[in-house]
Amino acid sequence: MNKADIIDAMAADAGISKAQAKKALDSFTGNVANTLASDGRVSLVGFGSFSVSKRSAREGRNPQTGATIQIPAKNVARFKPGAELNEKLK
Repeated sequence: MNKADIIDAMAADAGISKAQAKKALDSFTGNVANTLASDGRVSLVGFGSFSVSKRSAREGRNPQTGATIQIPAKNVARFKPGAELNEKLK
């Protein structure tokens, strides 16, 4: 399912236009991104939680040459599914 499919499904489920559904989805993703960018956490009870994890610097290898390279430290987004979502996946 891609963004357009989600917008279509949201519009159909909520009985709103696709433009309104797109605006709602864009608002949701923007707010999640802004919260994570400020090292916050977003929890949706039953669905899951989004958080930021710090990945430390490490050594890697260039697959073409085999040369050792330094991979810098960075922050990555994490998602931990909630209990209700896990139940639906069984």
